[in-house]
Amino acid sequence: MKTYQPKGKDVKRNWHLVDAQNQILGRLSTQIARLLMGKHKPKYSDHMDMGDYVVIVNAKEVGLTGNKSGQKVYRRHSGYPGGFKEVSFEKMIKEQPEKVIQHAVSGMLPDNRLKSKRMVRLKVFADLNHPYKDKFKVRE
Repeated sequence: MKTYQPKGKDVKRNWHLVDAQNQILGRLSTQIARLLMGKHKPKYSDHMDMGDYVVIVNAKEVGLTGNKSGQKVYRRHSGYPGGFKEVSFEKMIKEQPEKVIQHAVSGMLPDNRLKSKRMVRLKVFADLNHPYKDKFKVRE
């Protein structure tokens, strides 16, 4: 019996709409990373990009458990002297709520050459308005 290897032409990408309102950031980002990788599909193969598109709305309504909202800090360094920057979660969620979810999902994806392609398929919006309304099938 031969092992099935999916081909690039066999990949069918679906669109998923995720509402982040009253969701926990870590649990939400693991579900999104799973959709972006394509692990929910029966023909999943880890060396291919089999994932779907994910549109996240209400990013400003995402939350954390416990006291993390007051303690969580995003840090980065430019590599130059004095290039250390620190931004609190509360400030980031007010100014750039999209970046909070993108950062969390990026941390959940494996660090390989497919990561950037998967992150391109992630669309995050602070409120309910987004330009991808025609991509979703209406279920009646």
